[in-house]
Amino acid sequence: MTNTLNNNIRKFYDASSPLWEETWGEHMHHGHYGSDGKTEKDHYQAQIDLIRELLMWGDVRQAKNILDVGCGIGGSSLFLAEMFGANVTGITLSPVQQQRALERARIQNLDQQTDFQVADALQPPFAPGSFDLVWSLESGEHMPDKHRFLQAAFEMLESGGKFLMATWCHRNLPPALSKQELKHLERLYKAYHLPGIISINEYADIAVDLGFLQIKTTDWTEAVAPFWPAVVKSAIRPSSIIGLFKAGLPTIRGAFAMQLMIKGFRNGTIRFGLLQGIKP
Repeated sequence: MTNTLNNNIRKFYDASSPLWEETWGEHMHHGHYGSDGKTEKDHYQAQIDLIRELLMWGDVRQAKNILDVGCGIGGSSLFLAEMFGANVTGITLSPVQQQRALERARIQNLDQQTDFQVADALQPPFAPGSFDLVWSLESGEHMPDKHRFLQAAFEMLESGGKFLMATWCHRNLPPALSKQELKHLERLYKAYHLPGIISINEYADIAVDLGFLQIKTTDWTEAVAPFWPAVVKSAIRPSSIIGLFKAGLPTIRGAFAMQLMIKGFRNGTIRFGLLQGIKP
């Protein structure tokens, strides 16, 4: 299952990443529009603000060696490298993303501080204790084994190191997800090659079991909700429509599924959750 899933994820991002960069830029994640989601701003700025707000929420004031799990084309990695003067390693399943991240690092003169590798986050090719910050911005939803995902992050951290994650979740339980909610999520999983998502409280329970300290969570659904309508609006531009058809059926399917995210945010089925934990 994992090999098939990883292959599907790779194909999806190999095909869709160039179109996303052309339309939206290097940051392949939500934007932050104020705590209530009502602050009007340029959507590229909103994506930068999400990184800054996440760092503030996680009280990350400095870092020397950072692992960016699910690095995309290097947007967050290069931002963190420049902000902290840190060494940043990004991993992705997509060779297309990796090559573009390496190219962008050279353009920004950050290639001496950064490295990008094609690697599986559940089996990272690094020595335990290699990083003081493990950063995961919207990659947890792709992980088929959430426990192993957090366990790998725990192993990669040095003592006192911090794990900081933002991810798509479903609402907290109980009550149990309804048949309608489950059907909604299954459609989303199929479109974006997701093995399934869990609640942020379930992530916190896993973090407790693994031994993370100072665990905290929060929900930023309202703050990021304007992002998807903005993406839909940008997708109907002639240049984007042409790019969609060039990218192929999986990308087209993903574009149509954006309405599922909008509906899920509105009815409360889908949430945008944050988690922080520190390794003893």
